[in-house]
Amino acid sequence: MTVSATSFRSDNDWGASPEVIAAIAACNGQTARPYGADDWTRRAEARFAEVFGRQVGALLVSTGTAANSISLAAMVPRWGSILCHRHAHIHADECGAPEFSRAARAWCPRPAPAASWILRCCAELAVGRGDVHCVQPSAVSITQCTEDGQVYSPEEVAAIARVCREAGVLLHMDGARFANAVASLGCEAADITWRAGVDILSFGATKNGALNAEAIIVFNDALGAQLPFLRKRAGHLLSKMRFVAAQMEAYLADDLWLANARHANAMAARLAQGLAGIPGVKLAAAARTNILFATLPEPMAAGLRERGFDFYGDRWGPGVVRLVTSFGTTLAMVDGMLAAARDITGERP
Repeated sequence: MTVSATSFRSDNDWGASPEVIAAIAACNGQTARPYGADDWTRRAEARFAEVFGRQVGALLVSTGTAANSISLAAMVPRWGSILCHRHAHIHADECGAPEFSRAARAWCPRPAPAASWILRCCAELAVGRGDVHCVQPSAVSITQCTEDGQVYSPEEVAAIARVCREAGVLLHMDGARFANAVASLGCEAADITWRAGVDILSFGATKNGALNAEAIIVFNDALGAQLPFLRKRAGHLLSKMRFVAAQMEAYLADDLWLANARHANAMAARLAQGLAGIPGVKLAAAARTNILFATLPEPMAAGLRERGFDFYGDRWGPGVVRLVTSFGTTLAMVDGMLAAARDITGERP
């Protein structure tokens, strides 16, 4: 499908920030040492230390699936299992990549809101422990922000990490939209990661202004030694790593990553506010980040698509659509969709 100029389908539909494109072009005319032994990679690593307020391990990769799978391969033995939400990408959207990387099993409990993970983890992490016939619970993976656009507070992350420590397992965070969560919570990146007890973060940038740049951020030093080998084995030690590093350096410079996320979140909030005032529209939850779920009357959904507004639907239930904003979403796009929705229903602004 051709990407629409008024796409609310996914933040993956959009391109890259001008600053990122400029950074790629700037490093293209120079030679550099390959496989990450270049100045751009060193500077990107230094940026991450600034973002998280401490020295961290930082390994650049080109996809979020690689970041998740390589991270979990370092955390989980071949006989281990990963506890995650049933909607987690590592379970539902990555084609078994975590299991392929380390033959570990992604193990998902029933659907549950973020806060109830705390109690659910307590019960699930005890299942089969010490029984040689069972896979052994080895890691918990949470997504920040979640697949339904909500966020874990620093207190919730810390509570889950506490349960993990008591059970002797590690905590992974899938941060495909990490910037949107930080912008929503108004906290420091450290508050929902290492200060709260996260061992490894998959730090996403592609959805929020990069071209193809992600990172594995290691807070648990005991896991750091094997990750470079796992990255190489997975085919993500790129020979021209400077092009990924240049993207990440530009993305983190001058808080571009947060500015992009704040804009995307604000566009989702504006869209949610407008939709809430239209009869027949039901919002699933308040807009916390850049992802919004809503139930639209079928004539409205069909009419919006006919007018060129693109969004996903039908996967989450009858009439339920997912609307995602990005750093490239404009006020005119949001207001245009709201005006079209009101026109279709005969409502006046």
